Amino acid sequence: MPDDAAARAAAEEESLFAHPAVDPDATAAYGSHPDQVIDFYAPRAGGSVPDVPDGSAPLVVVVHGGAWRAPYDRRHITPFADFLARRGFAVAVVEYRRGTAVPAQGESPVAGRWPETFDDIAAACDALPGLVRDALPQADPGRTVLTGHSAGGQLALWAAARHVLPADAPWRTARPAQLRGVVALAPIADFRIADQLDVCSGAAVQLLGGKDRFEERLPYADPLTLLPTGIATALVQGRTDTEVPQPVAESYAEAAARAGEVVGLTLLEEVGHYPLIDPAADACAVVAEEIAQLAW
Repeated sequence: MPDDAAARAAAEEESLFAHPAVDPDATAAYGSHPDQVIDFYAPRAGGSVPDVPDGSAPLVVVVHGGAWRAPYDRRHITPFADFLARRGFAVAVVEYRRGTAVPAQGESPVAGRWPETFDDIAAACDALPGLVRDALPQADPGRTVLTGHSAGGQLALWAAARHVLPADAPWRTARPAQLRGVVALAPIADFRIADQLDVCSGAAVQLLGGKDRFEERLPYADPLTLLPTGIATALVQGRTDTEVPQPVAESYAEAAARAGEVVGLTLLEEVGHYPLIDPAADACAVVAEEIAQLAW
């Protein structure tokens, strides 16, 4: 029933945003803009990840969502970062520039900036190894898992695919990222399906600069066009997600499998958009397990 679905989604959103933000153990800048920062959370004693002789911990790089829009910054995902740290992971939360235009009355804020949003994710990933050495000496960069939620899921998949970007893309790398894998949580992973379903009020189209630039820029930004990457990928999706519906993740997973990618899709019953990063929800523990399976 539509009313029941809306009430469930509202309750899930309220639960997530009821958690107070958790301050990081350290913060480092990867650029001069105030949003070009990474927060670091050290692994907490007694975490559930396996012990290793040198005492190091897998590194989880987290990219937050929020439809690439300015009102949604990294603060809402800090309880999730703390949840992972309490399970024994070293965690890095990446902030990045999002949309800035002031919307007309009754309209949503504009999604993302082209090319700055992608500039930032690329720069953060490039700077991360050096920053981690100083801020998180407990972290083992050799066991890095990249994860992101919603729009952050798109950015995580994109960051893992920079080596297969078009040759003229400024963010292209010569080699694949040194990752154990990607865990994409309800990702906006197929821009065409997202456009058809009007996901987040047309956020994917806005991110690429509008309808006039959509097809031109699609190969530089849409994860579905950047396959195969050769990097193990797990998608976690709630079946009752009304923000980024199940067909978006399914479309990406099917395309990845056809391309020969190692990809898994976990569909969670009676779970919507927000429980995936809500420490109070059982779905969050499922996500942590998906991360652990790749990290180890």
